[in-house]
Formats: sequence, C-alpha cells, structure tokens
Amino acid sequence: MGTRLGTLVERLGGQLVGDPNLEVSGIAPLTDAGVSHISFLSNSKLRAQAAQSQAAALIVSAADDAFIAASYTGARIVTSNPYVYFARAAQYFASLTEIVPAAGIHPSASVDATAQVAASAHIGAHVTVEPGAVIGEGAVIDAGCYIGREAVIGDGTHFFANVTFHAYCQIGARGIIHSGAVIGTDGFGFANEGGVYIKIPQTGRVMIGDDVDIGANTTIDRGALADTVIEDGVKLDNQIQIGHNCRIGAHTAMAGCVGVAGSAIIGKYCTFGGAAMVLGHLTITDRVHISSGSMVSRSILEPGQYTGFYPLAKNAEWEKSAAIVRNLATMRDKIRALEKTIKTLTNHQDES
Repeated sequence: MGTRLGTLVERLGGQLVGDPNLEVSGIAPLTDAGVSHISFLSNSKLRAQAAQSQAAALIVSAADDAFIAASYTGARIVTSNPYVYFARAAQYFASLTEIVPAAGIHPSASVDATAQVAASAHIGAHVTVEPGAVIGEGAVIDAGCYIGREAVIGDGTHFFANVTFHAYCQIGARGIIHSGAVIGTDGFGFANEGGVYIKIPQTGRVMIGDDVDIGANTTIDRGALADTVIEDGVKLDNQIQIGHNCRIGAHTAMAGCVGVAGSAIIGKYCTFGGAAMVLGHLTITDRVHISSGSMVSRSILEPGQYTGFYPLAKNAEWEKSAAIVRNLATMRDKIRALEKTIKTLTNHQDES
C-alpha cells in the first residue's frame, strides 16, 4: 500500500522538497532502501552514504539537506529532528497493515462474573481475569495472560501473550507490556532472627501511569506497605528487575538487564544503559544518565552523565590494575611516610 509524500507531510509536518504526489511503500534504513522507500538521515557521519542512497525520499535536517542537496536526486522532507520524524513515519506505515484484534472474549477465556470488561476490549484465548478486575476500552489482552483480583487496565493498553498482572495492580492508558513480564510479584522482604528469615507480607501495589512500555520478562515487585510507582511515559527494556517500593520518574528509560533494588527513588527524564545497577534506598535526581554496566552505590543529586566501571582491557592487564588498586592504601601510607621524611630532612638542611 503506497502513501503520497504530500499525505505524509500533511500528517506529520516538515518541509517537502520534491513531488508531493510521489508514492512510497514503506520506510527502510539507508543501506537497504530502494526506489519505493523513504529513508532517514539522523547521523551526519552518514551524509556521504545518504547522498548515494537509492531511496525515493529522505528525511533530513536542514544542515544535512544543504550538504546532500547537490548530489542526492530524490525528494527530501526537512525537519528539525529526523529521528523522531522517522519514528512517527514508521508508526504510520505500520498502522496501514495493522490487524486490530476483534472486540470480545474468546470462548476459552475465564472471566469472573464480577470483572468489568469493556465491550471494545479483546480478551484472547486462555486468558484468566479474576474477580473485580477492570479492563478498559480498546484494551487488548493476548492469549495466556493472567489478570489478578481487582487489577485495573487502562484504555488502549496492550498485554502481549503470557503477561502476569497480579492482584490490585494498575496500569493507565496506552500501555504496552510484552510477553513474559510479571507485574506485582512479592518484593524481597525478610527480617532476620538468629539466622532465620521471617517473611514480611508484601501488601502494596504496583501503580503504572499512562504510555508506559515494559519489555519481555521484566519483573516489577509490589510494595511492602506503600506502592511501587512507575510514572507516565517510562520505557523499560527486556529482563529488567524493579524492586519493591521503588519510584521511577516520568519519561525515564532503562535498557535491558538493568536492576534497581528496593526503595530506590529515580527522577524524571533519566536514562540507564544496559546492565546498570542501582542499590536500594538511593535517590537519583532528574536528568541523570547512567552508562552501561555502571554500579550506582550512592545517591546522585546533580544532573549529568555518570559512569562507574574500568575500561575493558586484556585479562592480564586488568589483573595488574586490580592488584595496584588493592594496594593503594598501603602505597598511600608509604608515600605519606616518604613525604614526612623528606620534609624532615629538608628542615634539617635549612637549619644547618
């Protein structure tokens, strides 16, 4: 199904340079784009590649357009943020072929009589919906999902197959939870008495805002007494662990395998690279960016980029560096003693 460039610009904005009646069939990366595709240039290092692209049209910034205009023969859509424009264009092309699940409840689903399921919602095969649960307008619950007692799912939210959403948890509108995610598991709470662990009941909830994406096999623990809170617009990748009583601020994004221990408070518009770790009971302010693999072991009260790991090295070199680090305290004491001796000798020479 083709789309006129003029139609795309009418929907998404931007300045079109070229024929508005030119049709494109989809969006593709620079290296793969053919004569029926639109592509995008968001990295100025690829200007030369873009100038030679076979794409029918390119999404570019004004600066990049000025660079490639003389050599690129296709149409261009000039915009302030080509990558965001690409994302919205990709959404549009995907919508043209999207299959919307039919409203209704599959015969194999088990939906309690006290649950409230909107008539426009889709409940897939072998879904379980417990008493008192609420499922909003246009929500899509794919096969094999479990919706716990009195859980609330907002309008237009989509659970992919085999999501577990435990009792009393809530998610707002337009959310996406991918397969295997488990929301509302017990937090890791135990008291120790003479070496024996006594379980602390986890009676809080998980409260998730609007427009939140949660990746496959990610787990979010319910609070011990108060709630675990995921604010609007948060994006969580696959295999992330969020501990009990955490709060993740609006529009924060975390890449795969991030771990956040209990009661950590993370601000708005933060980013966390893959496998970053956050210790419990810490506070991280707004607009903090944590590099991949870093360990956050103290609260961060100023915005900025933070990194906490050694640069990669050959194992033998790393072992030498580690040995030096282990002996830093001893080396410091020796240097201080040497400085003291030098100072004493210098004073004696001055007196003589």
